[in-house]
Amino acid sequence: MKFLMLVTLDPSRDATDDDLTGTLDVEDWVAKYDSAGVRLMGNQVRMAADATSVTRRKGELLVTDGPYAESREWIVGFDVLECADLDEAIKVASEHPMAVGGRLELRPFVED
Repeated sequence: MKFLMLVTLDPSRDATDDDLTGTLDVEDWVAKYDSAGVRLMGNQVRMAADATSVTRRKGELLVTDGPYAESREWIVGFDVLECADLDEAIKVASEHPMAVGGRLELRPFVED
C-alpha cells in the first residue's frame, strides 16, 4: 500500500513536552527508509505564507495568497511510503523525528 505522509509542525507547541528518547535524526530516518525501499520520495515544502490557493467557482478562476484553510498546524513536508499495511506505515511514521513535537498524518492512496 502506498501512503502519503504529511509532515506538520505546530508552532504553538510546548517544546518542554517533547520526549526525544529514541528519535532518529531526519537524515538517518531518510537513509534507513530509502535503503529499505519504503520511502519512495519526499521533500520539505515552504511555509504557509508562501502558499497559493487555486479554485474555480462559477467559471471564474480564483487565486489567493496563503493556504487553503486556516490551520493551527503547518505542513512542512511530505513523504510517499510503500508499506505492507497501515501498521507498518505507523511504525515508519513513529520513527520520524517530527513524530516528536510535530504530527505525521498518513493517508492511503486510492488503489485502482
